[in-house]
Amino acid sequence: MIVEKKIKAPNGILMIFVLLFVQILSFMLLITLARGGGLLVVLGVLQCLCVVACWFGFFMVHPRKAKVLQLFGKYAGTVDEPGLRWANPFYSKSVVSLRVRNFESGKLKVNDKSGNPIEIAAVIVWEVVDTAEAMFQVDDYEDFVSIQSESALRNLATSYAYDNHEGEKIALRSNPQEISDALKVEVQERLEKAGVNVIETRISHLAYAPEIASAMLRRQQAMAIVSARQKVVEGAVGMVDMALAQLSERGIVELDAARKAAMVSNLLVVLCSDDSAQPVVNAGSQY
Repeated sequence: MIVEKKIKAPNGILMIFVLLFVQILSFMLLITLARGGGLLVVLGVLQCLCVVACWFGFFMVHPRKAKVLQLFGKYAGTVDEPGLRWANPFYSKSVVSLRVRNFESGKLKVNDKSGNPIEIAAVIVWEVVDTAEAMFQVDDYEDFVSIQSESALRNLATSYAYDNHEGEKIALRSNPQEISDALKVEVQERLEKAGVNVIETRISHLAYAPEIASAMLRRQQAMAIVSARQKVVEGAVGMVDMALAQLSERGIVELDAARKAAMVSNLLVVLCSDDSAQPVVNAGSQY
């Protein structure tokens, strides 16, 4: 496993003056050696060529970017100090961005834990923290982030139900924060070997697949109606109980069991009905 090794490259502006000085000296030395002729001239020419080759060692490092240096295929180190820098002219230099980036997956069609087809997409915010691993552990770290993020998203979608209809503690729609945290952990585990740190993950799109969307919408509406009815019935029962208790405490009227049952029935019909109650005057009985 290759571990990032940061090196400090000499300041490029300083090296310009140094090379200019060395270049002038080398030409003066070449002129001096040329008078002797023979091997001395060859040595002088080689010296001048070496100084000229050093001019190809300059490179620019932009803010929040790094240059990965290799010498004949061997990793030499990483330079991340911005500005004009100089290094061995035989180093090959590859750029790796250290800036925060985001990736939005396409809409993936998968089955949730209950087997219902859904559409899901996510946004992954990430950055490179180890340039050596990003360059040498994987073939293309940007493509690796894309593929592994979508793979993690697919796996997450199949691990949870779309909604907590069946008593699920955590569901994709009902617990967005928990789902985001779980997705971040899973994506980080997959991208860690590539020297990538996941900063944030968010579900950007979540819906039932078109072929079952209308059926699931009716199901949600039915469940909402049932839930609302339950609240209405609970409130109505409480009001009936309070009414009977107050009638008994204040001694307003004495009701036998049959009359209490009739009263309870009438009150529940009035309180639970969708339409307004229509009063009926009973003139044939004292009740």
